[in-house]
Amino acid sequence: MLKFALKFALLLLLVSCASSKKDKFDDYVFQTKKEKNTYIRSYNKSLKLWGIPYSEQNIKTRFGMAHIIITGPKNGKKLVLLHGMDASSTMWYPNIKSLSKNHRVYAIDFLIEPGKSTLSAKALSSEDIVIWYNDIFNYYRLKDFDIVAASRGGWIATLLASQKYNTINKIVLLSPAQTFKFVDKIGKSTNALLLKFFPSDENFDNTLEAFSAYPEKISSTFKKQLYLAHKYSKSNTSMLKMLPFSDNELKSISCPVLVLIGDNDVINSDKSLERAQTTLVKCNTKIIKDAGHFLSIDQYKAVNEAIITFLKQN
Repeated sequence: MLKFALKFALLLLLVSCASSKKDKFDDYVFQTKKEKNTYIRSYNKSLKLWGIPYSEQNIKTRFGMAHIIITGPKNGKKLVLLHGMDASSTMWYPNIKSLSKNHRVYAIDFLIEPGKSTLSAKALSSEDIVIWYNDIFNYYRLKDFDIVAASRGGWIATLLASQKYNTINKIVLLSPAQTFKFVDKIGKSTNALLLKFFPSDENFDNTLEAFSAYPEKISSTFKKQLYLAHKYSKSNTSMLKMLPFSDNELKSISCPVLVLIGDNDVINSDKSLERAQTTLVKCNTKIIKDAGHFLSIDQYKAVNEAIITFLKQN
């Protein structure tokens, strides 16, 4: 009888452990399933701001599930979009109509940030990031394609282009973070760090004021999603590992590059553009007037025109 009781107790313990393991929410980015679902609903509302037909796809990679939003003519020139930190692919809502008019666009959610990509590993090195994006490029057989990338996405685009073997045709960097030099205006940029680690309405408003020349122009729908990204996602210190690239790394990039920054940018300045011009083999630079770090929203018409003109050039 005692043996039976012990076996029964052990069985209950095993079932309990198995059940708790099954119920446990294991996600690199979000704390709970409820919070993730709340964020995803907000993401879906922001995606409707695109105002054009699109498809969403999830593909398996060696580091987890990659989420890609695809739009534009199937026979159009291939264009990859890499979003800014915690903004997800929905951030392209002011630009997507122009960019997808003649391009087949692939907007990728970075898997270690809030979005619909899901990380199965615990952390990614720079080498892993390159592998992950190449898994996506290989899946879609992307060759001789262009990239438009913002902020942290710009750092990633530069990392991809500095690899010995790549098939990138052109790159547009929208105020790339930590790419040519360290953050320019540390005082104002600390608002983003405060928001990252201490999310609140006040810190969110302060961040928008620091990073956008016209925060009132930002869609309230997208603002809500961006706030939830900071409120519900786990603090991600991987951004602290983003260091400016060396001269040799930048000189190894052979494709044409356009660098755009806002005249009120807290991340970059004239010095960033000077280093880009002296280290990149083929580089054009431009300062967008009346724009902050969120220049693709602040002055989307001017940014769209500059991007399209550059991509059309031979």
